[in-house]
Amino acid sequence: MPTAMGSILEYTATSRCAWARGGAWAGALLVAGLLTGCADMGYYLQSVGGHLQLMQAARPVPQWLADEEVSPVLKERLALAQRMRQFAVSRLGLPDNASYKGYADLQRRSVVWNVVAAPELSLTLKTWCFAVTGCVGYRGYFSESEARAQAAHLKAQGLEVSVYGVPAYSTLGWMNWAGGDPLLNTFIHYPEGELARMIFHELAHQILYVKDDTLFNESFATAVERLGGERWLAEQGSQAARRDYAELDARRRQFRSLCLATRQRLAHIYKQNELQALDTPTTLAMKNEAMQVFRDDYAKLRASWNGYAGYDIWVAGANNAALGAQAAYDELVPAFEALFVREGRDWPRFYDVVRQLANQPAVQRTEALQKIRMERTSG
Repeated sequence: MPTAMGSILEYTATSRCAWARGGAWAGALLVAGLLTGCADMGYYLQSVGGHLQLMQAARPVPQWLADEEVSPVLKERLALAQRMRQFAVSRLGLPDNASYKGYADLQRRSVVWNVVAAPELSLTLKTWCFAVTGCVGYRGYFSESEARAQAAHLKAQGLEVSVYGVPAYSTLGWMNWAGGDPLLNTFIHYPEGELARMIFHELAHQILYVKDDTLFNESFATAVERLGGERWLAEQGSQAARRDYAELDARRRQFRSLCLATRQRLAHIYKQNELQALDTPTTLAMKNEAMQVFRDDYAKLRASWNGYAGYDIWVAGANNAALGAQAAYDELVPAFEALFVREGRDWPRFYDVVRQLANQPAVQRTEALQKIRMERTSG
């Protein structure tokens, strides 16, 4: 889900299930940096420069479709994405604007790289604050080397750090006047169900973005992508696409369930450390045991998937930072889905209630969502 400046919608190419998206924007943040006298102007400039390069590489989809040098495979994917774009408007009530009506080939595997960090004995992410998007738990770079340099700096401070590639981000609709957010080579060849989810997720950020609440923003967009993706496949997808999606989504749900159990186990350990003032070696031993259980359980899952290796790299590097970042895309999704059902599966009504929740204080809206989930579960 913000730009390299802050809230970048995350997605990993191989383990999209482990993460999600990220969405932010560039120009407004540069202006904010100038207005506030931000000392970290170099970061703002790399963000703006990276986004401008992306915009310069983009061309309207009809131009790509008319280009005889473009491969038939890419043309088919672009045409499919345009059908999804129209479906998002006509069936899901998502914005009808310039976004995802252009395409850019960036000649790289990720559009940006996110850096997340957390203490050794906590799942609470370090945050960075920006004048426009508010405070977010990650920092994005258009250069992988710059992202890794920032990660090394944070690691030297004693933090656990994770760096991961992001295939898409949203400018939250702020750049539609300049052509909007384009489709990218970093995700255009995703399986059909995943491509639909990506587009729906990013457009959901243009419905609503609440400053300083990544959990609310990303959980909402993830709920829209899941519900919308399932509807696309049911109404427009081929039998093969539905079969492939069902297999992938089953793995994703199992993996997310495993990660949730691990986060809960670690959170309990860290709480014990706070309440009982355990010595650090004891707490670290408990943490390491929990992480080993996580990896052992993942190995069992992997075997049940006949060796599917899509999460291997993420699991190998899993730490407090990686697990903490993942939580933003998972924890409130069931509550948003319960709200959608409560509102009669009516998209405009659902969006209206979400906007009403967004006007409440953060703690109050989270509690309201959890109450909706509990009522749905008990009912």
